[in-house]
Amino acid sequence: MVAPAPPSLWQLIRSDFRAIFERDPAATSKIEVALTYSSFHAILLYRIAHRLVELHIPLLPRIISTLGRFLSGVEIHPAAKIGPRFVIDHGTGVVVGETTEIGDNCLLFQGVTLGGTGKERGKRHPTLGDHVVVGAGAKILGSMRIGHDTKIGSNAVVLTPVPDHSTVVGVPGRVARIKGELPEEGMDHVHMPDPIAERFRQIEHTLAEVAERELPSREADEARIAALEEELAALHRELDTLRAVSAAQKK
Repeated sequence: MVAPAPPSLWQLIRSDFRAIFERDPAATSKIEVALTYSSFHAILLYRIAHRLVELHIPLLPRIISTLGRFLSGVEIHPAAKIGPRFVIDHGTGVVVGETTEIGDNCLLFQGVTLGGTGKERGKRHPTLGDHVVVGAGAKILGSMRIGHDTKIGSNAVVLTPVPDHSTVVGVPGRVARIKGELPEEGMDHVHMPDPIAERFRQIEHTLAEVAERELPSREADEARIAALEEELAALHRELDTLRAVSAAQKK
């Protein structure tokens, strides 16, 4: 069986252009998008630069990449591999590293970083599957795979691999939900799960239960009293830590 030919440069650009109208309700005019959407300009210049990389042309791809960053505020390394129908919403502050791989139909919001964690060589940036949505300000750092049909919540910091059909939130990023079905297109920023808030509620409930327990009399086993006091102190420490993390995320 003969493998299908890879899409041409023109086909990739057309697919990116059409995807904007499917993902962005503000996009109503083709001329307006072509002339004023800086995120599309960044993707367009990336496509050209990446094709030059595939032709083993030196220097010029990086010059085009630098021009794209200057014009759009989006930095995409020309060696990154990005599938068709790629959309960046707004785009300012987006960074895509050299060994990043992005699948088909992916959406990034402003401020997203797909970066490395140090000076290691080789594959050092993340791999995103198909239909991945990354919320505003999220950071995915290191060589790990983000599964198909996954949503990364705004301002999450992802440092470990993520399975398919997942929703990730928090710092560090935690899988808050796994579905066995395709998520809806786009990003629902309102109804994202909040594991920190859920943990707050669990701790408050446990604190109430501990407080309601009848402490044994002084003649009872002192070890039991000490255990209850230690449990209460540990819960308070975890609560303080979660409050600090929550305050840092709000900043």
